[in-house]
Amino acid sequence: MNSKIIFITGGARSGKSSFVLKEASKIEDKKAFIATAEALDNEMKERIKRHRKERGDEWDTYEEPLRIAETIEAIKDKYSVIVIDCLTMWVSNLMMEGGRKKGKMEEEIKKFIHYLNRLDGLNDLILYIISNEVGMGIVPDNEMARQFRDLTGYLNQKVAEIADEVYLMISGIPVKIKPVI
Repeated sequence: MNSKIIFITGGARSGKSSFVLKEASKIEDKKAFIATAEALDNEMKERIKRHRKERGDEWDTYEEPLRIAETIEAIKDKYSVIVIDCLTMWVSNLMMEGGRKKGKMEEEIKKFIHYLNRLDGLNDLILYIISNEVGMGIVPDNEMARQFRDLTGYLNQKVAEIADEVYLMISGIPVKIKPVI
């Protein structure tokens, strides 16, 4: 079996992570969770602590806000399942790290897409990638928010194109949109 990429998108709090954890729990093998969020305030610290507890002991957690492709590369041979949660936070981290240098952020996104394209056939890894769908609301009123929406929308399109399966989460209900049935 070759590697498999499963992309899950949807609104905030739509059930993306819960769906992925439920699906991945059906696989009885080693699992890794790459968390892109950083504990920058007390609420986020508590949220991260709660999420770790919800995942339980069957998951090894890697907290990596920026270098997700490098992290996958370093651990891919140790696990049957890797979850990235989430690309939306990763883009936000890139924006904060890069000081909004659009070219630098686009370069990082293209490197990640290139990495995913090379991943197929390397091993029997199932890679779940979670991201928020950011383009279904109003046009943001400021440049930074529009840049975030544009970069995340571009990234989501490219990941969906590469993915073997794509799900849209709506109010906790997974709707499979690729492959079309």
